Amino acid sequence: MTDTAMTHTEHTITMAVPPEAAFWIISDVRTWPVVFPPTVHADRIGGTDTDERIQLWAMANGELKTWVSRRRLDPAAGRIEFGQERTAEPVAAMRGTWSLRPVPGGGCQAVLSHDFRAAGDDPGALARIEQAVEHNSRAELGALKAAAEAHAQRGDLLLRFEDTEVADGPSAAAYDFIYRCQDWPDRLPHVTRVALTEETPGLQIMEMDTKPPSGPVHTTVSGRVCFPGSRIVYKQTQVPPLLAAHCGEWRFEDAGGGTRITSQHTVLINADAVAGVLGDGATVDQAKSRVREALSANSLTTMRHARAHAEGTRQPQRPGVR
Repeated sequence: MTDTAMTHTEHTITMAVPPEAAFWIISDVRTWPVVFPPTVHADRIGGTDTDERIQLWAMANGELKTWVSRRRLDPAAGRIEFGQERTAEPVAAMRGTWSLRPVPGGGCQAVLSHDFRAAGDDPGALARIEQAVEHNSRAELGALKAAAEAHAQRGDLLLRFEDTEVADGPSAAAYDFIYRCQDWPDRLPHVTRVALTEETPGLQIMEMDTKPPSGPVHTTVSGRVCFPGSRIVYKQTQVPPLLAAHCGEWRFEDAGGGTRITSQHTVLINADAVAGVLGDGATVDQAKSRVREALSANSLTTMRHARAHAEGTRQPQRPGVR
């Protein structure tokens, strides 16, 4: 394969932070689901802080895809090189660089380049890849700028917490309850509708309507990555106005013959929406409290029904349902 067979693109953005403030966001893939809109989940699966292998799960043209990349990181130069070792159809090859360059005034310019080739050199497939690269590159650079500048000004916008239930039953049953989210409207009192797409086993796109005790129905869209029997990670790609990002994880662990079910949330508050949603004078801390209360209530309800399912007891029914 020669360079002339590859399509090359470059996208740039300038931000009001020094290169190192943006570099740490790009370098730590654990932050990507919160920062970058297309990324649903990211894991380092091997290597070191300067030469690593990562697996990414991300949205591309409305589909949830996964691939494995090798990255070489040079913090001193503000440069990260990446190349896909295992691609996702219709990509035959993909490589590129992140480059951060200082600019006058203390800011920096981020340059994201890609070189790619379609499977079979198919023109239609190449057009779809170009569309995905164009959309995702612009989204990622815009999100990088927003995250780096917001962290420099407002480091208090991030919220992480978890809730736990212990079931006297097998983890496989508890996992199955969370995995089969298409059954939730009949099983959970706060869920009124679920539309599920799972074209690749374990990679789900879930659209869900939830009804809080008071207020309107909320519609969320999530990408979910399912690791059979152990955990399900997800990222909401459509979030309520108060949130800039919301990622989560369901974990299932052995606990003395039973199962420990854990719901973990990572949330980024949308500071610009706080006053509009909660009223003039409302604070970020109040927004965090409101978000945690709502998410914990839903998670605990879901886990208690999963516990009842795992224990083989009759699940609590919605009033009026027989």
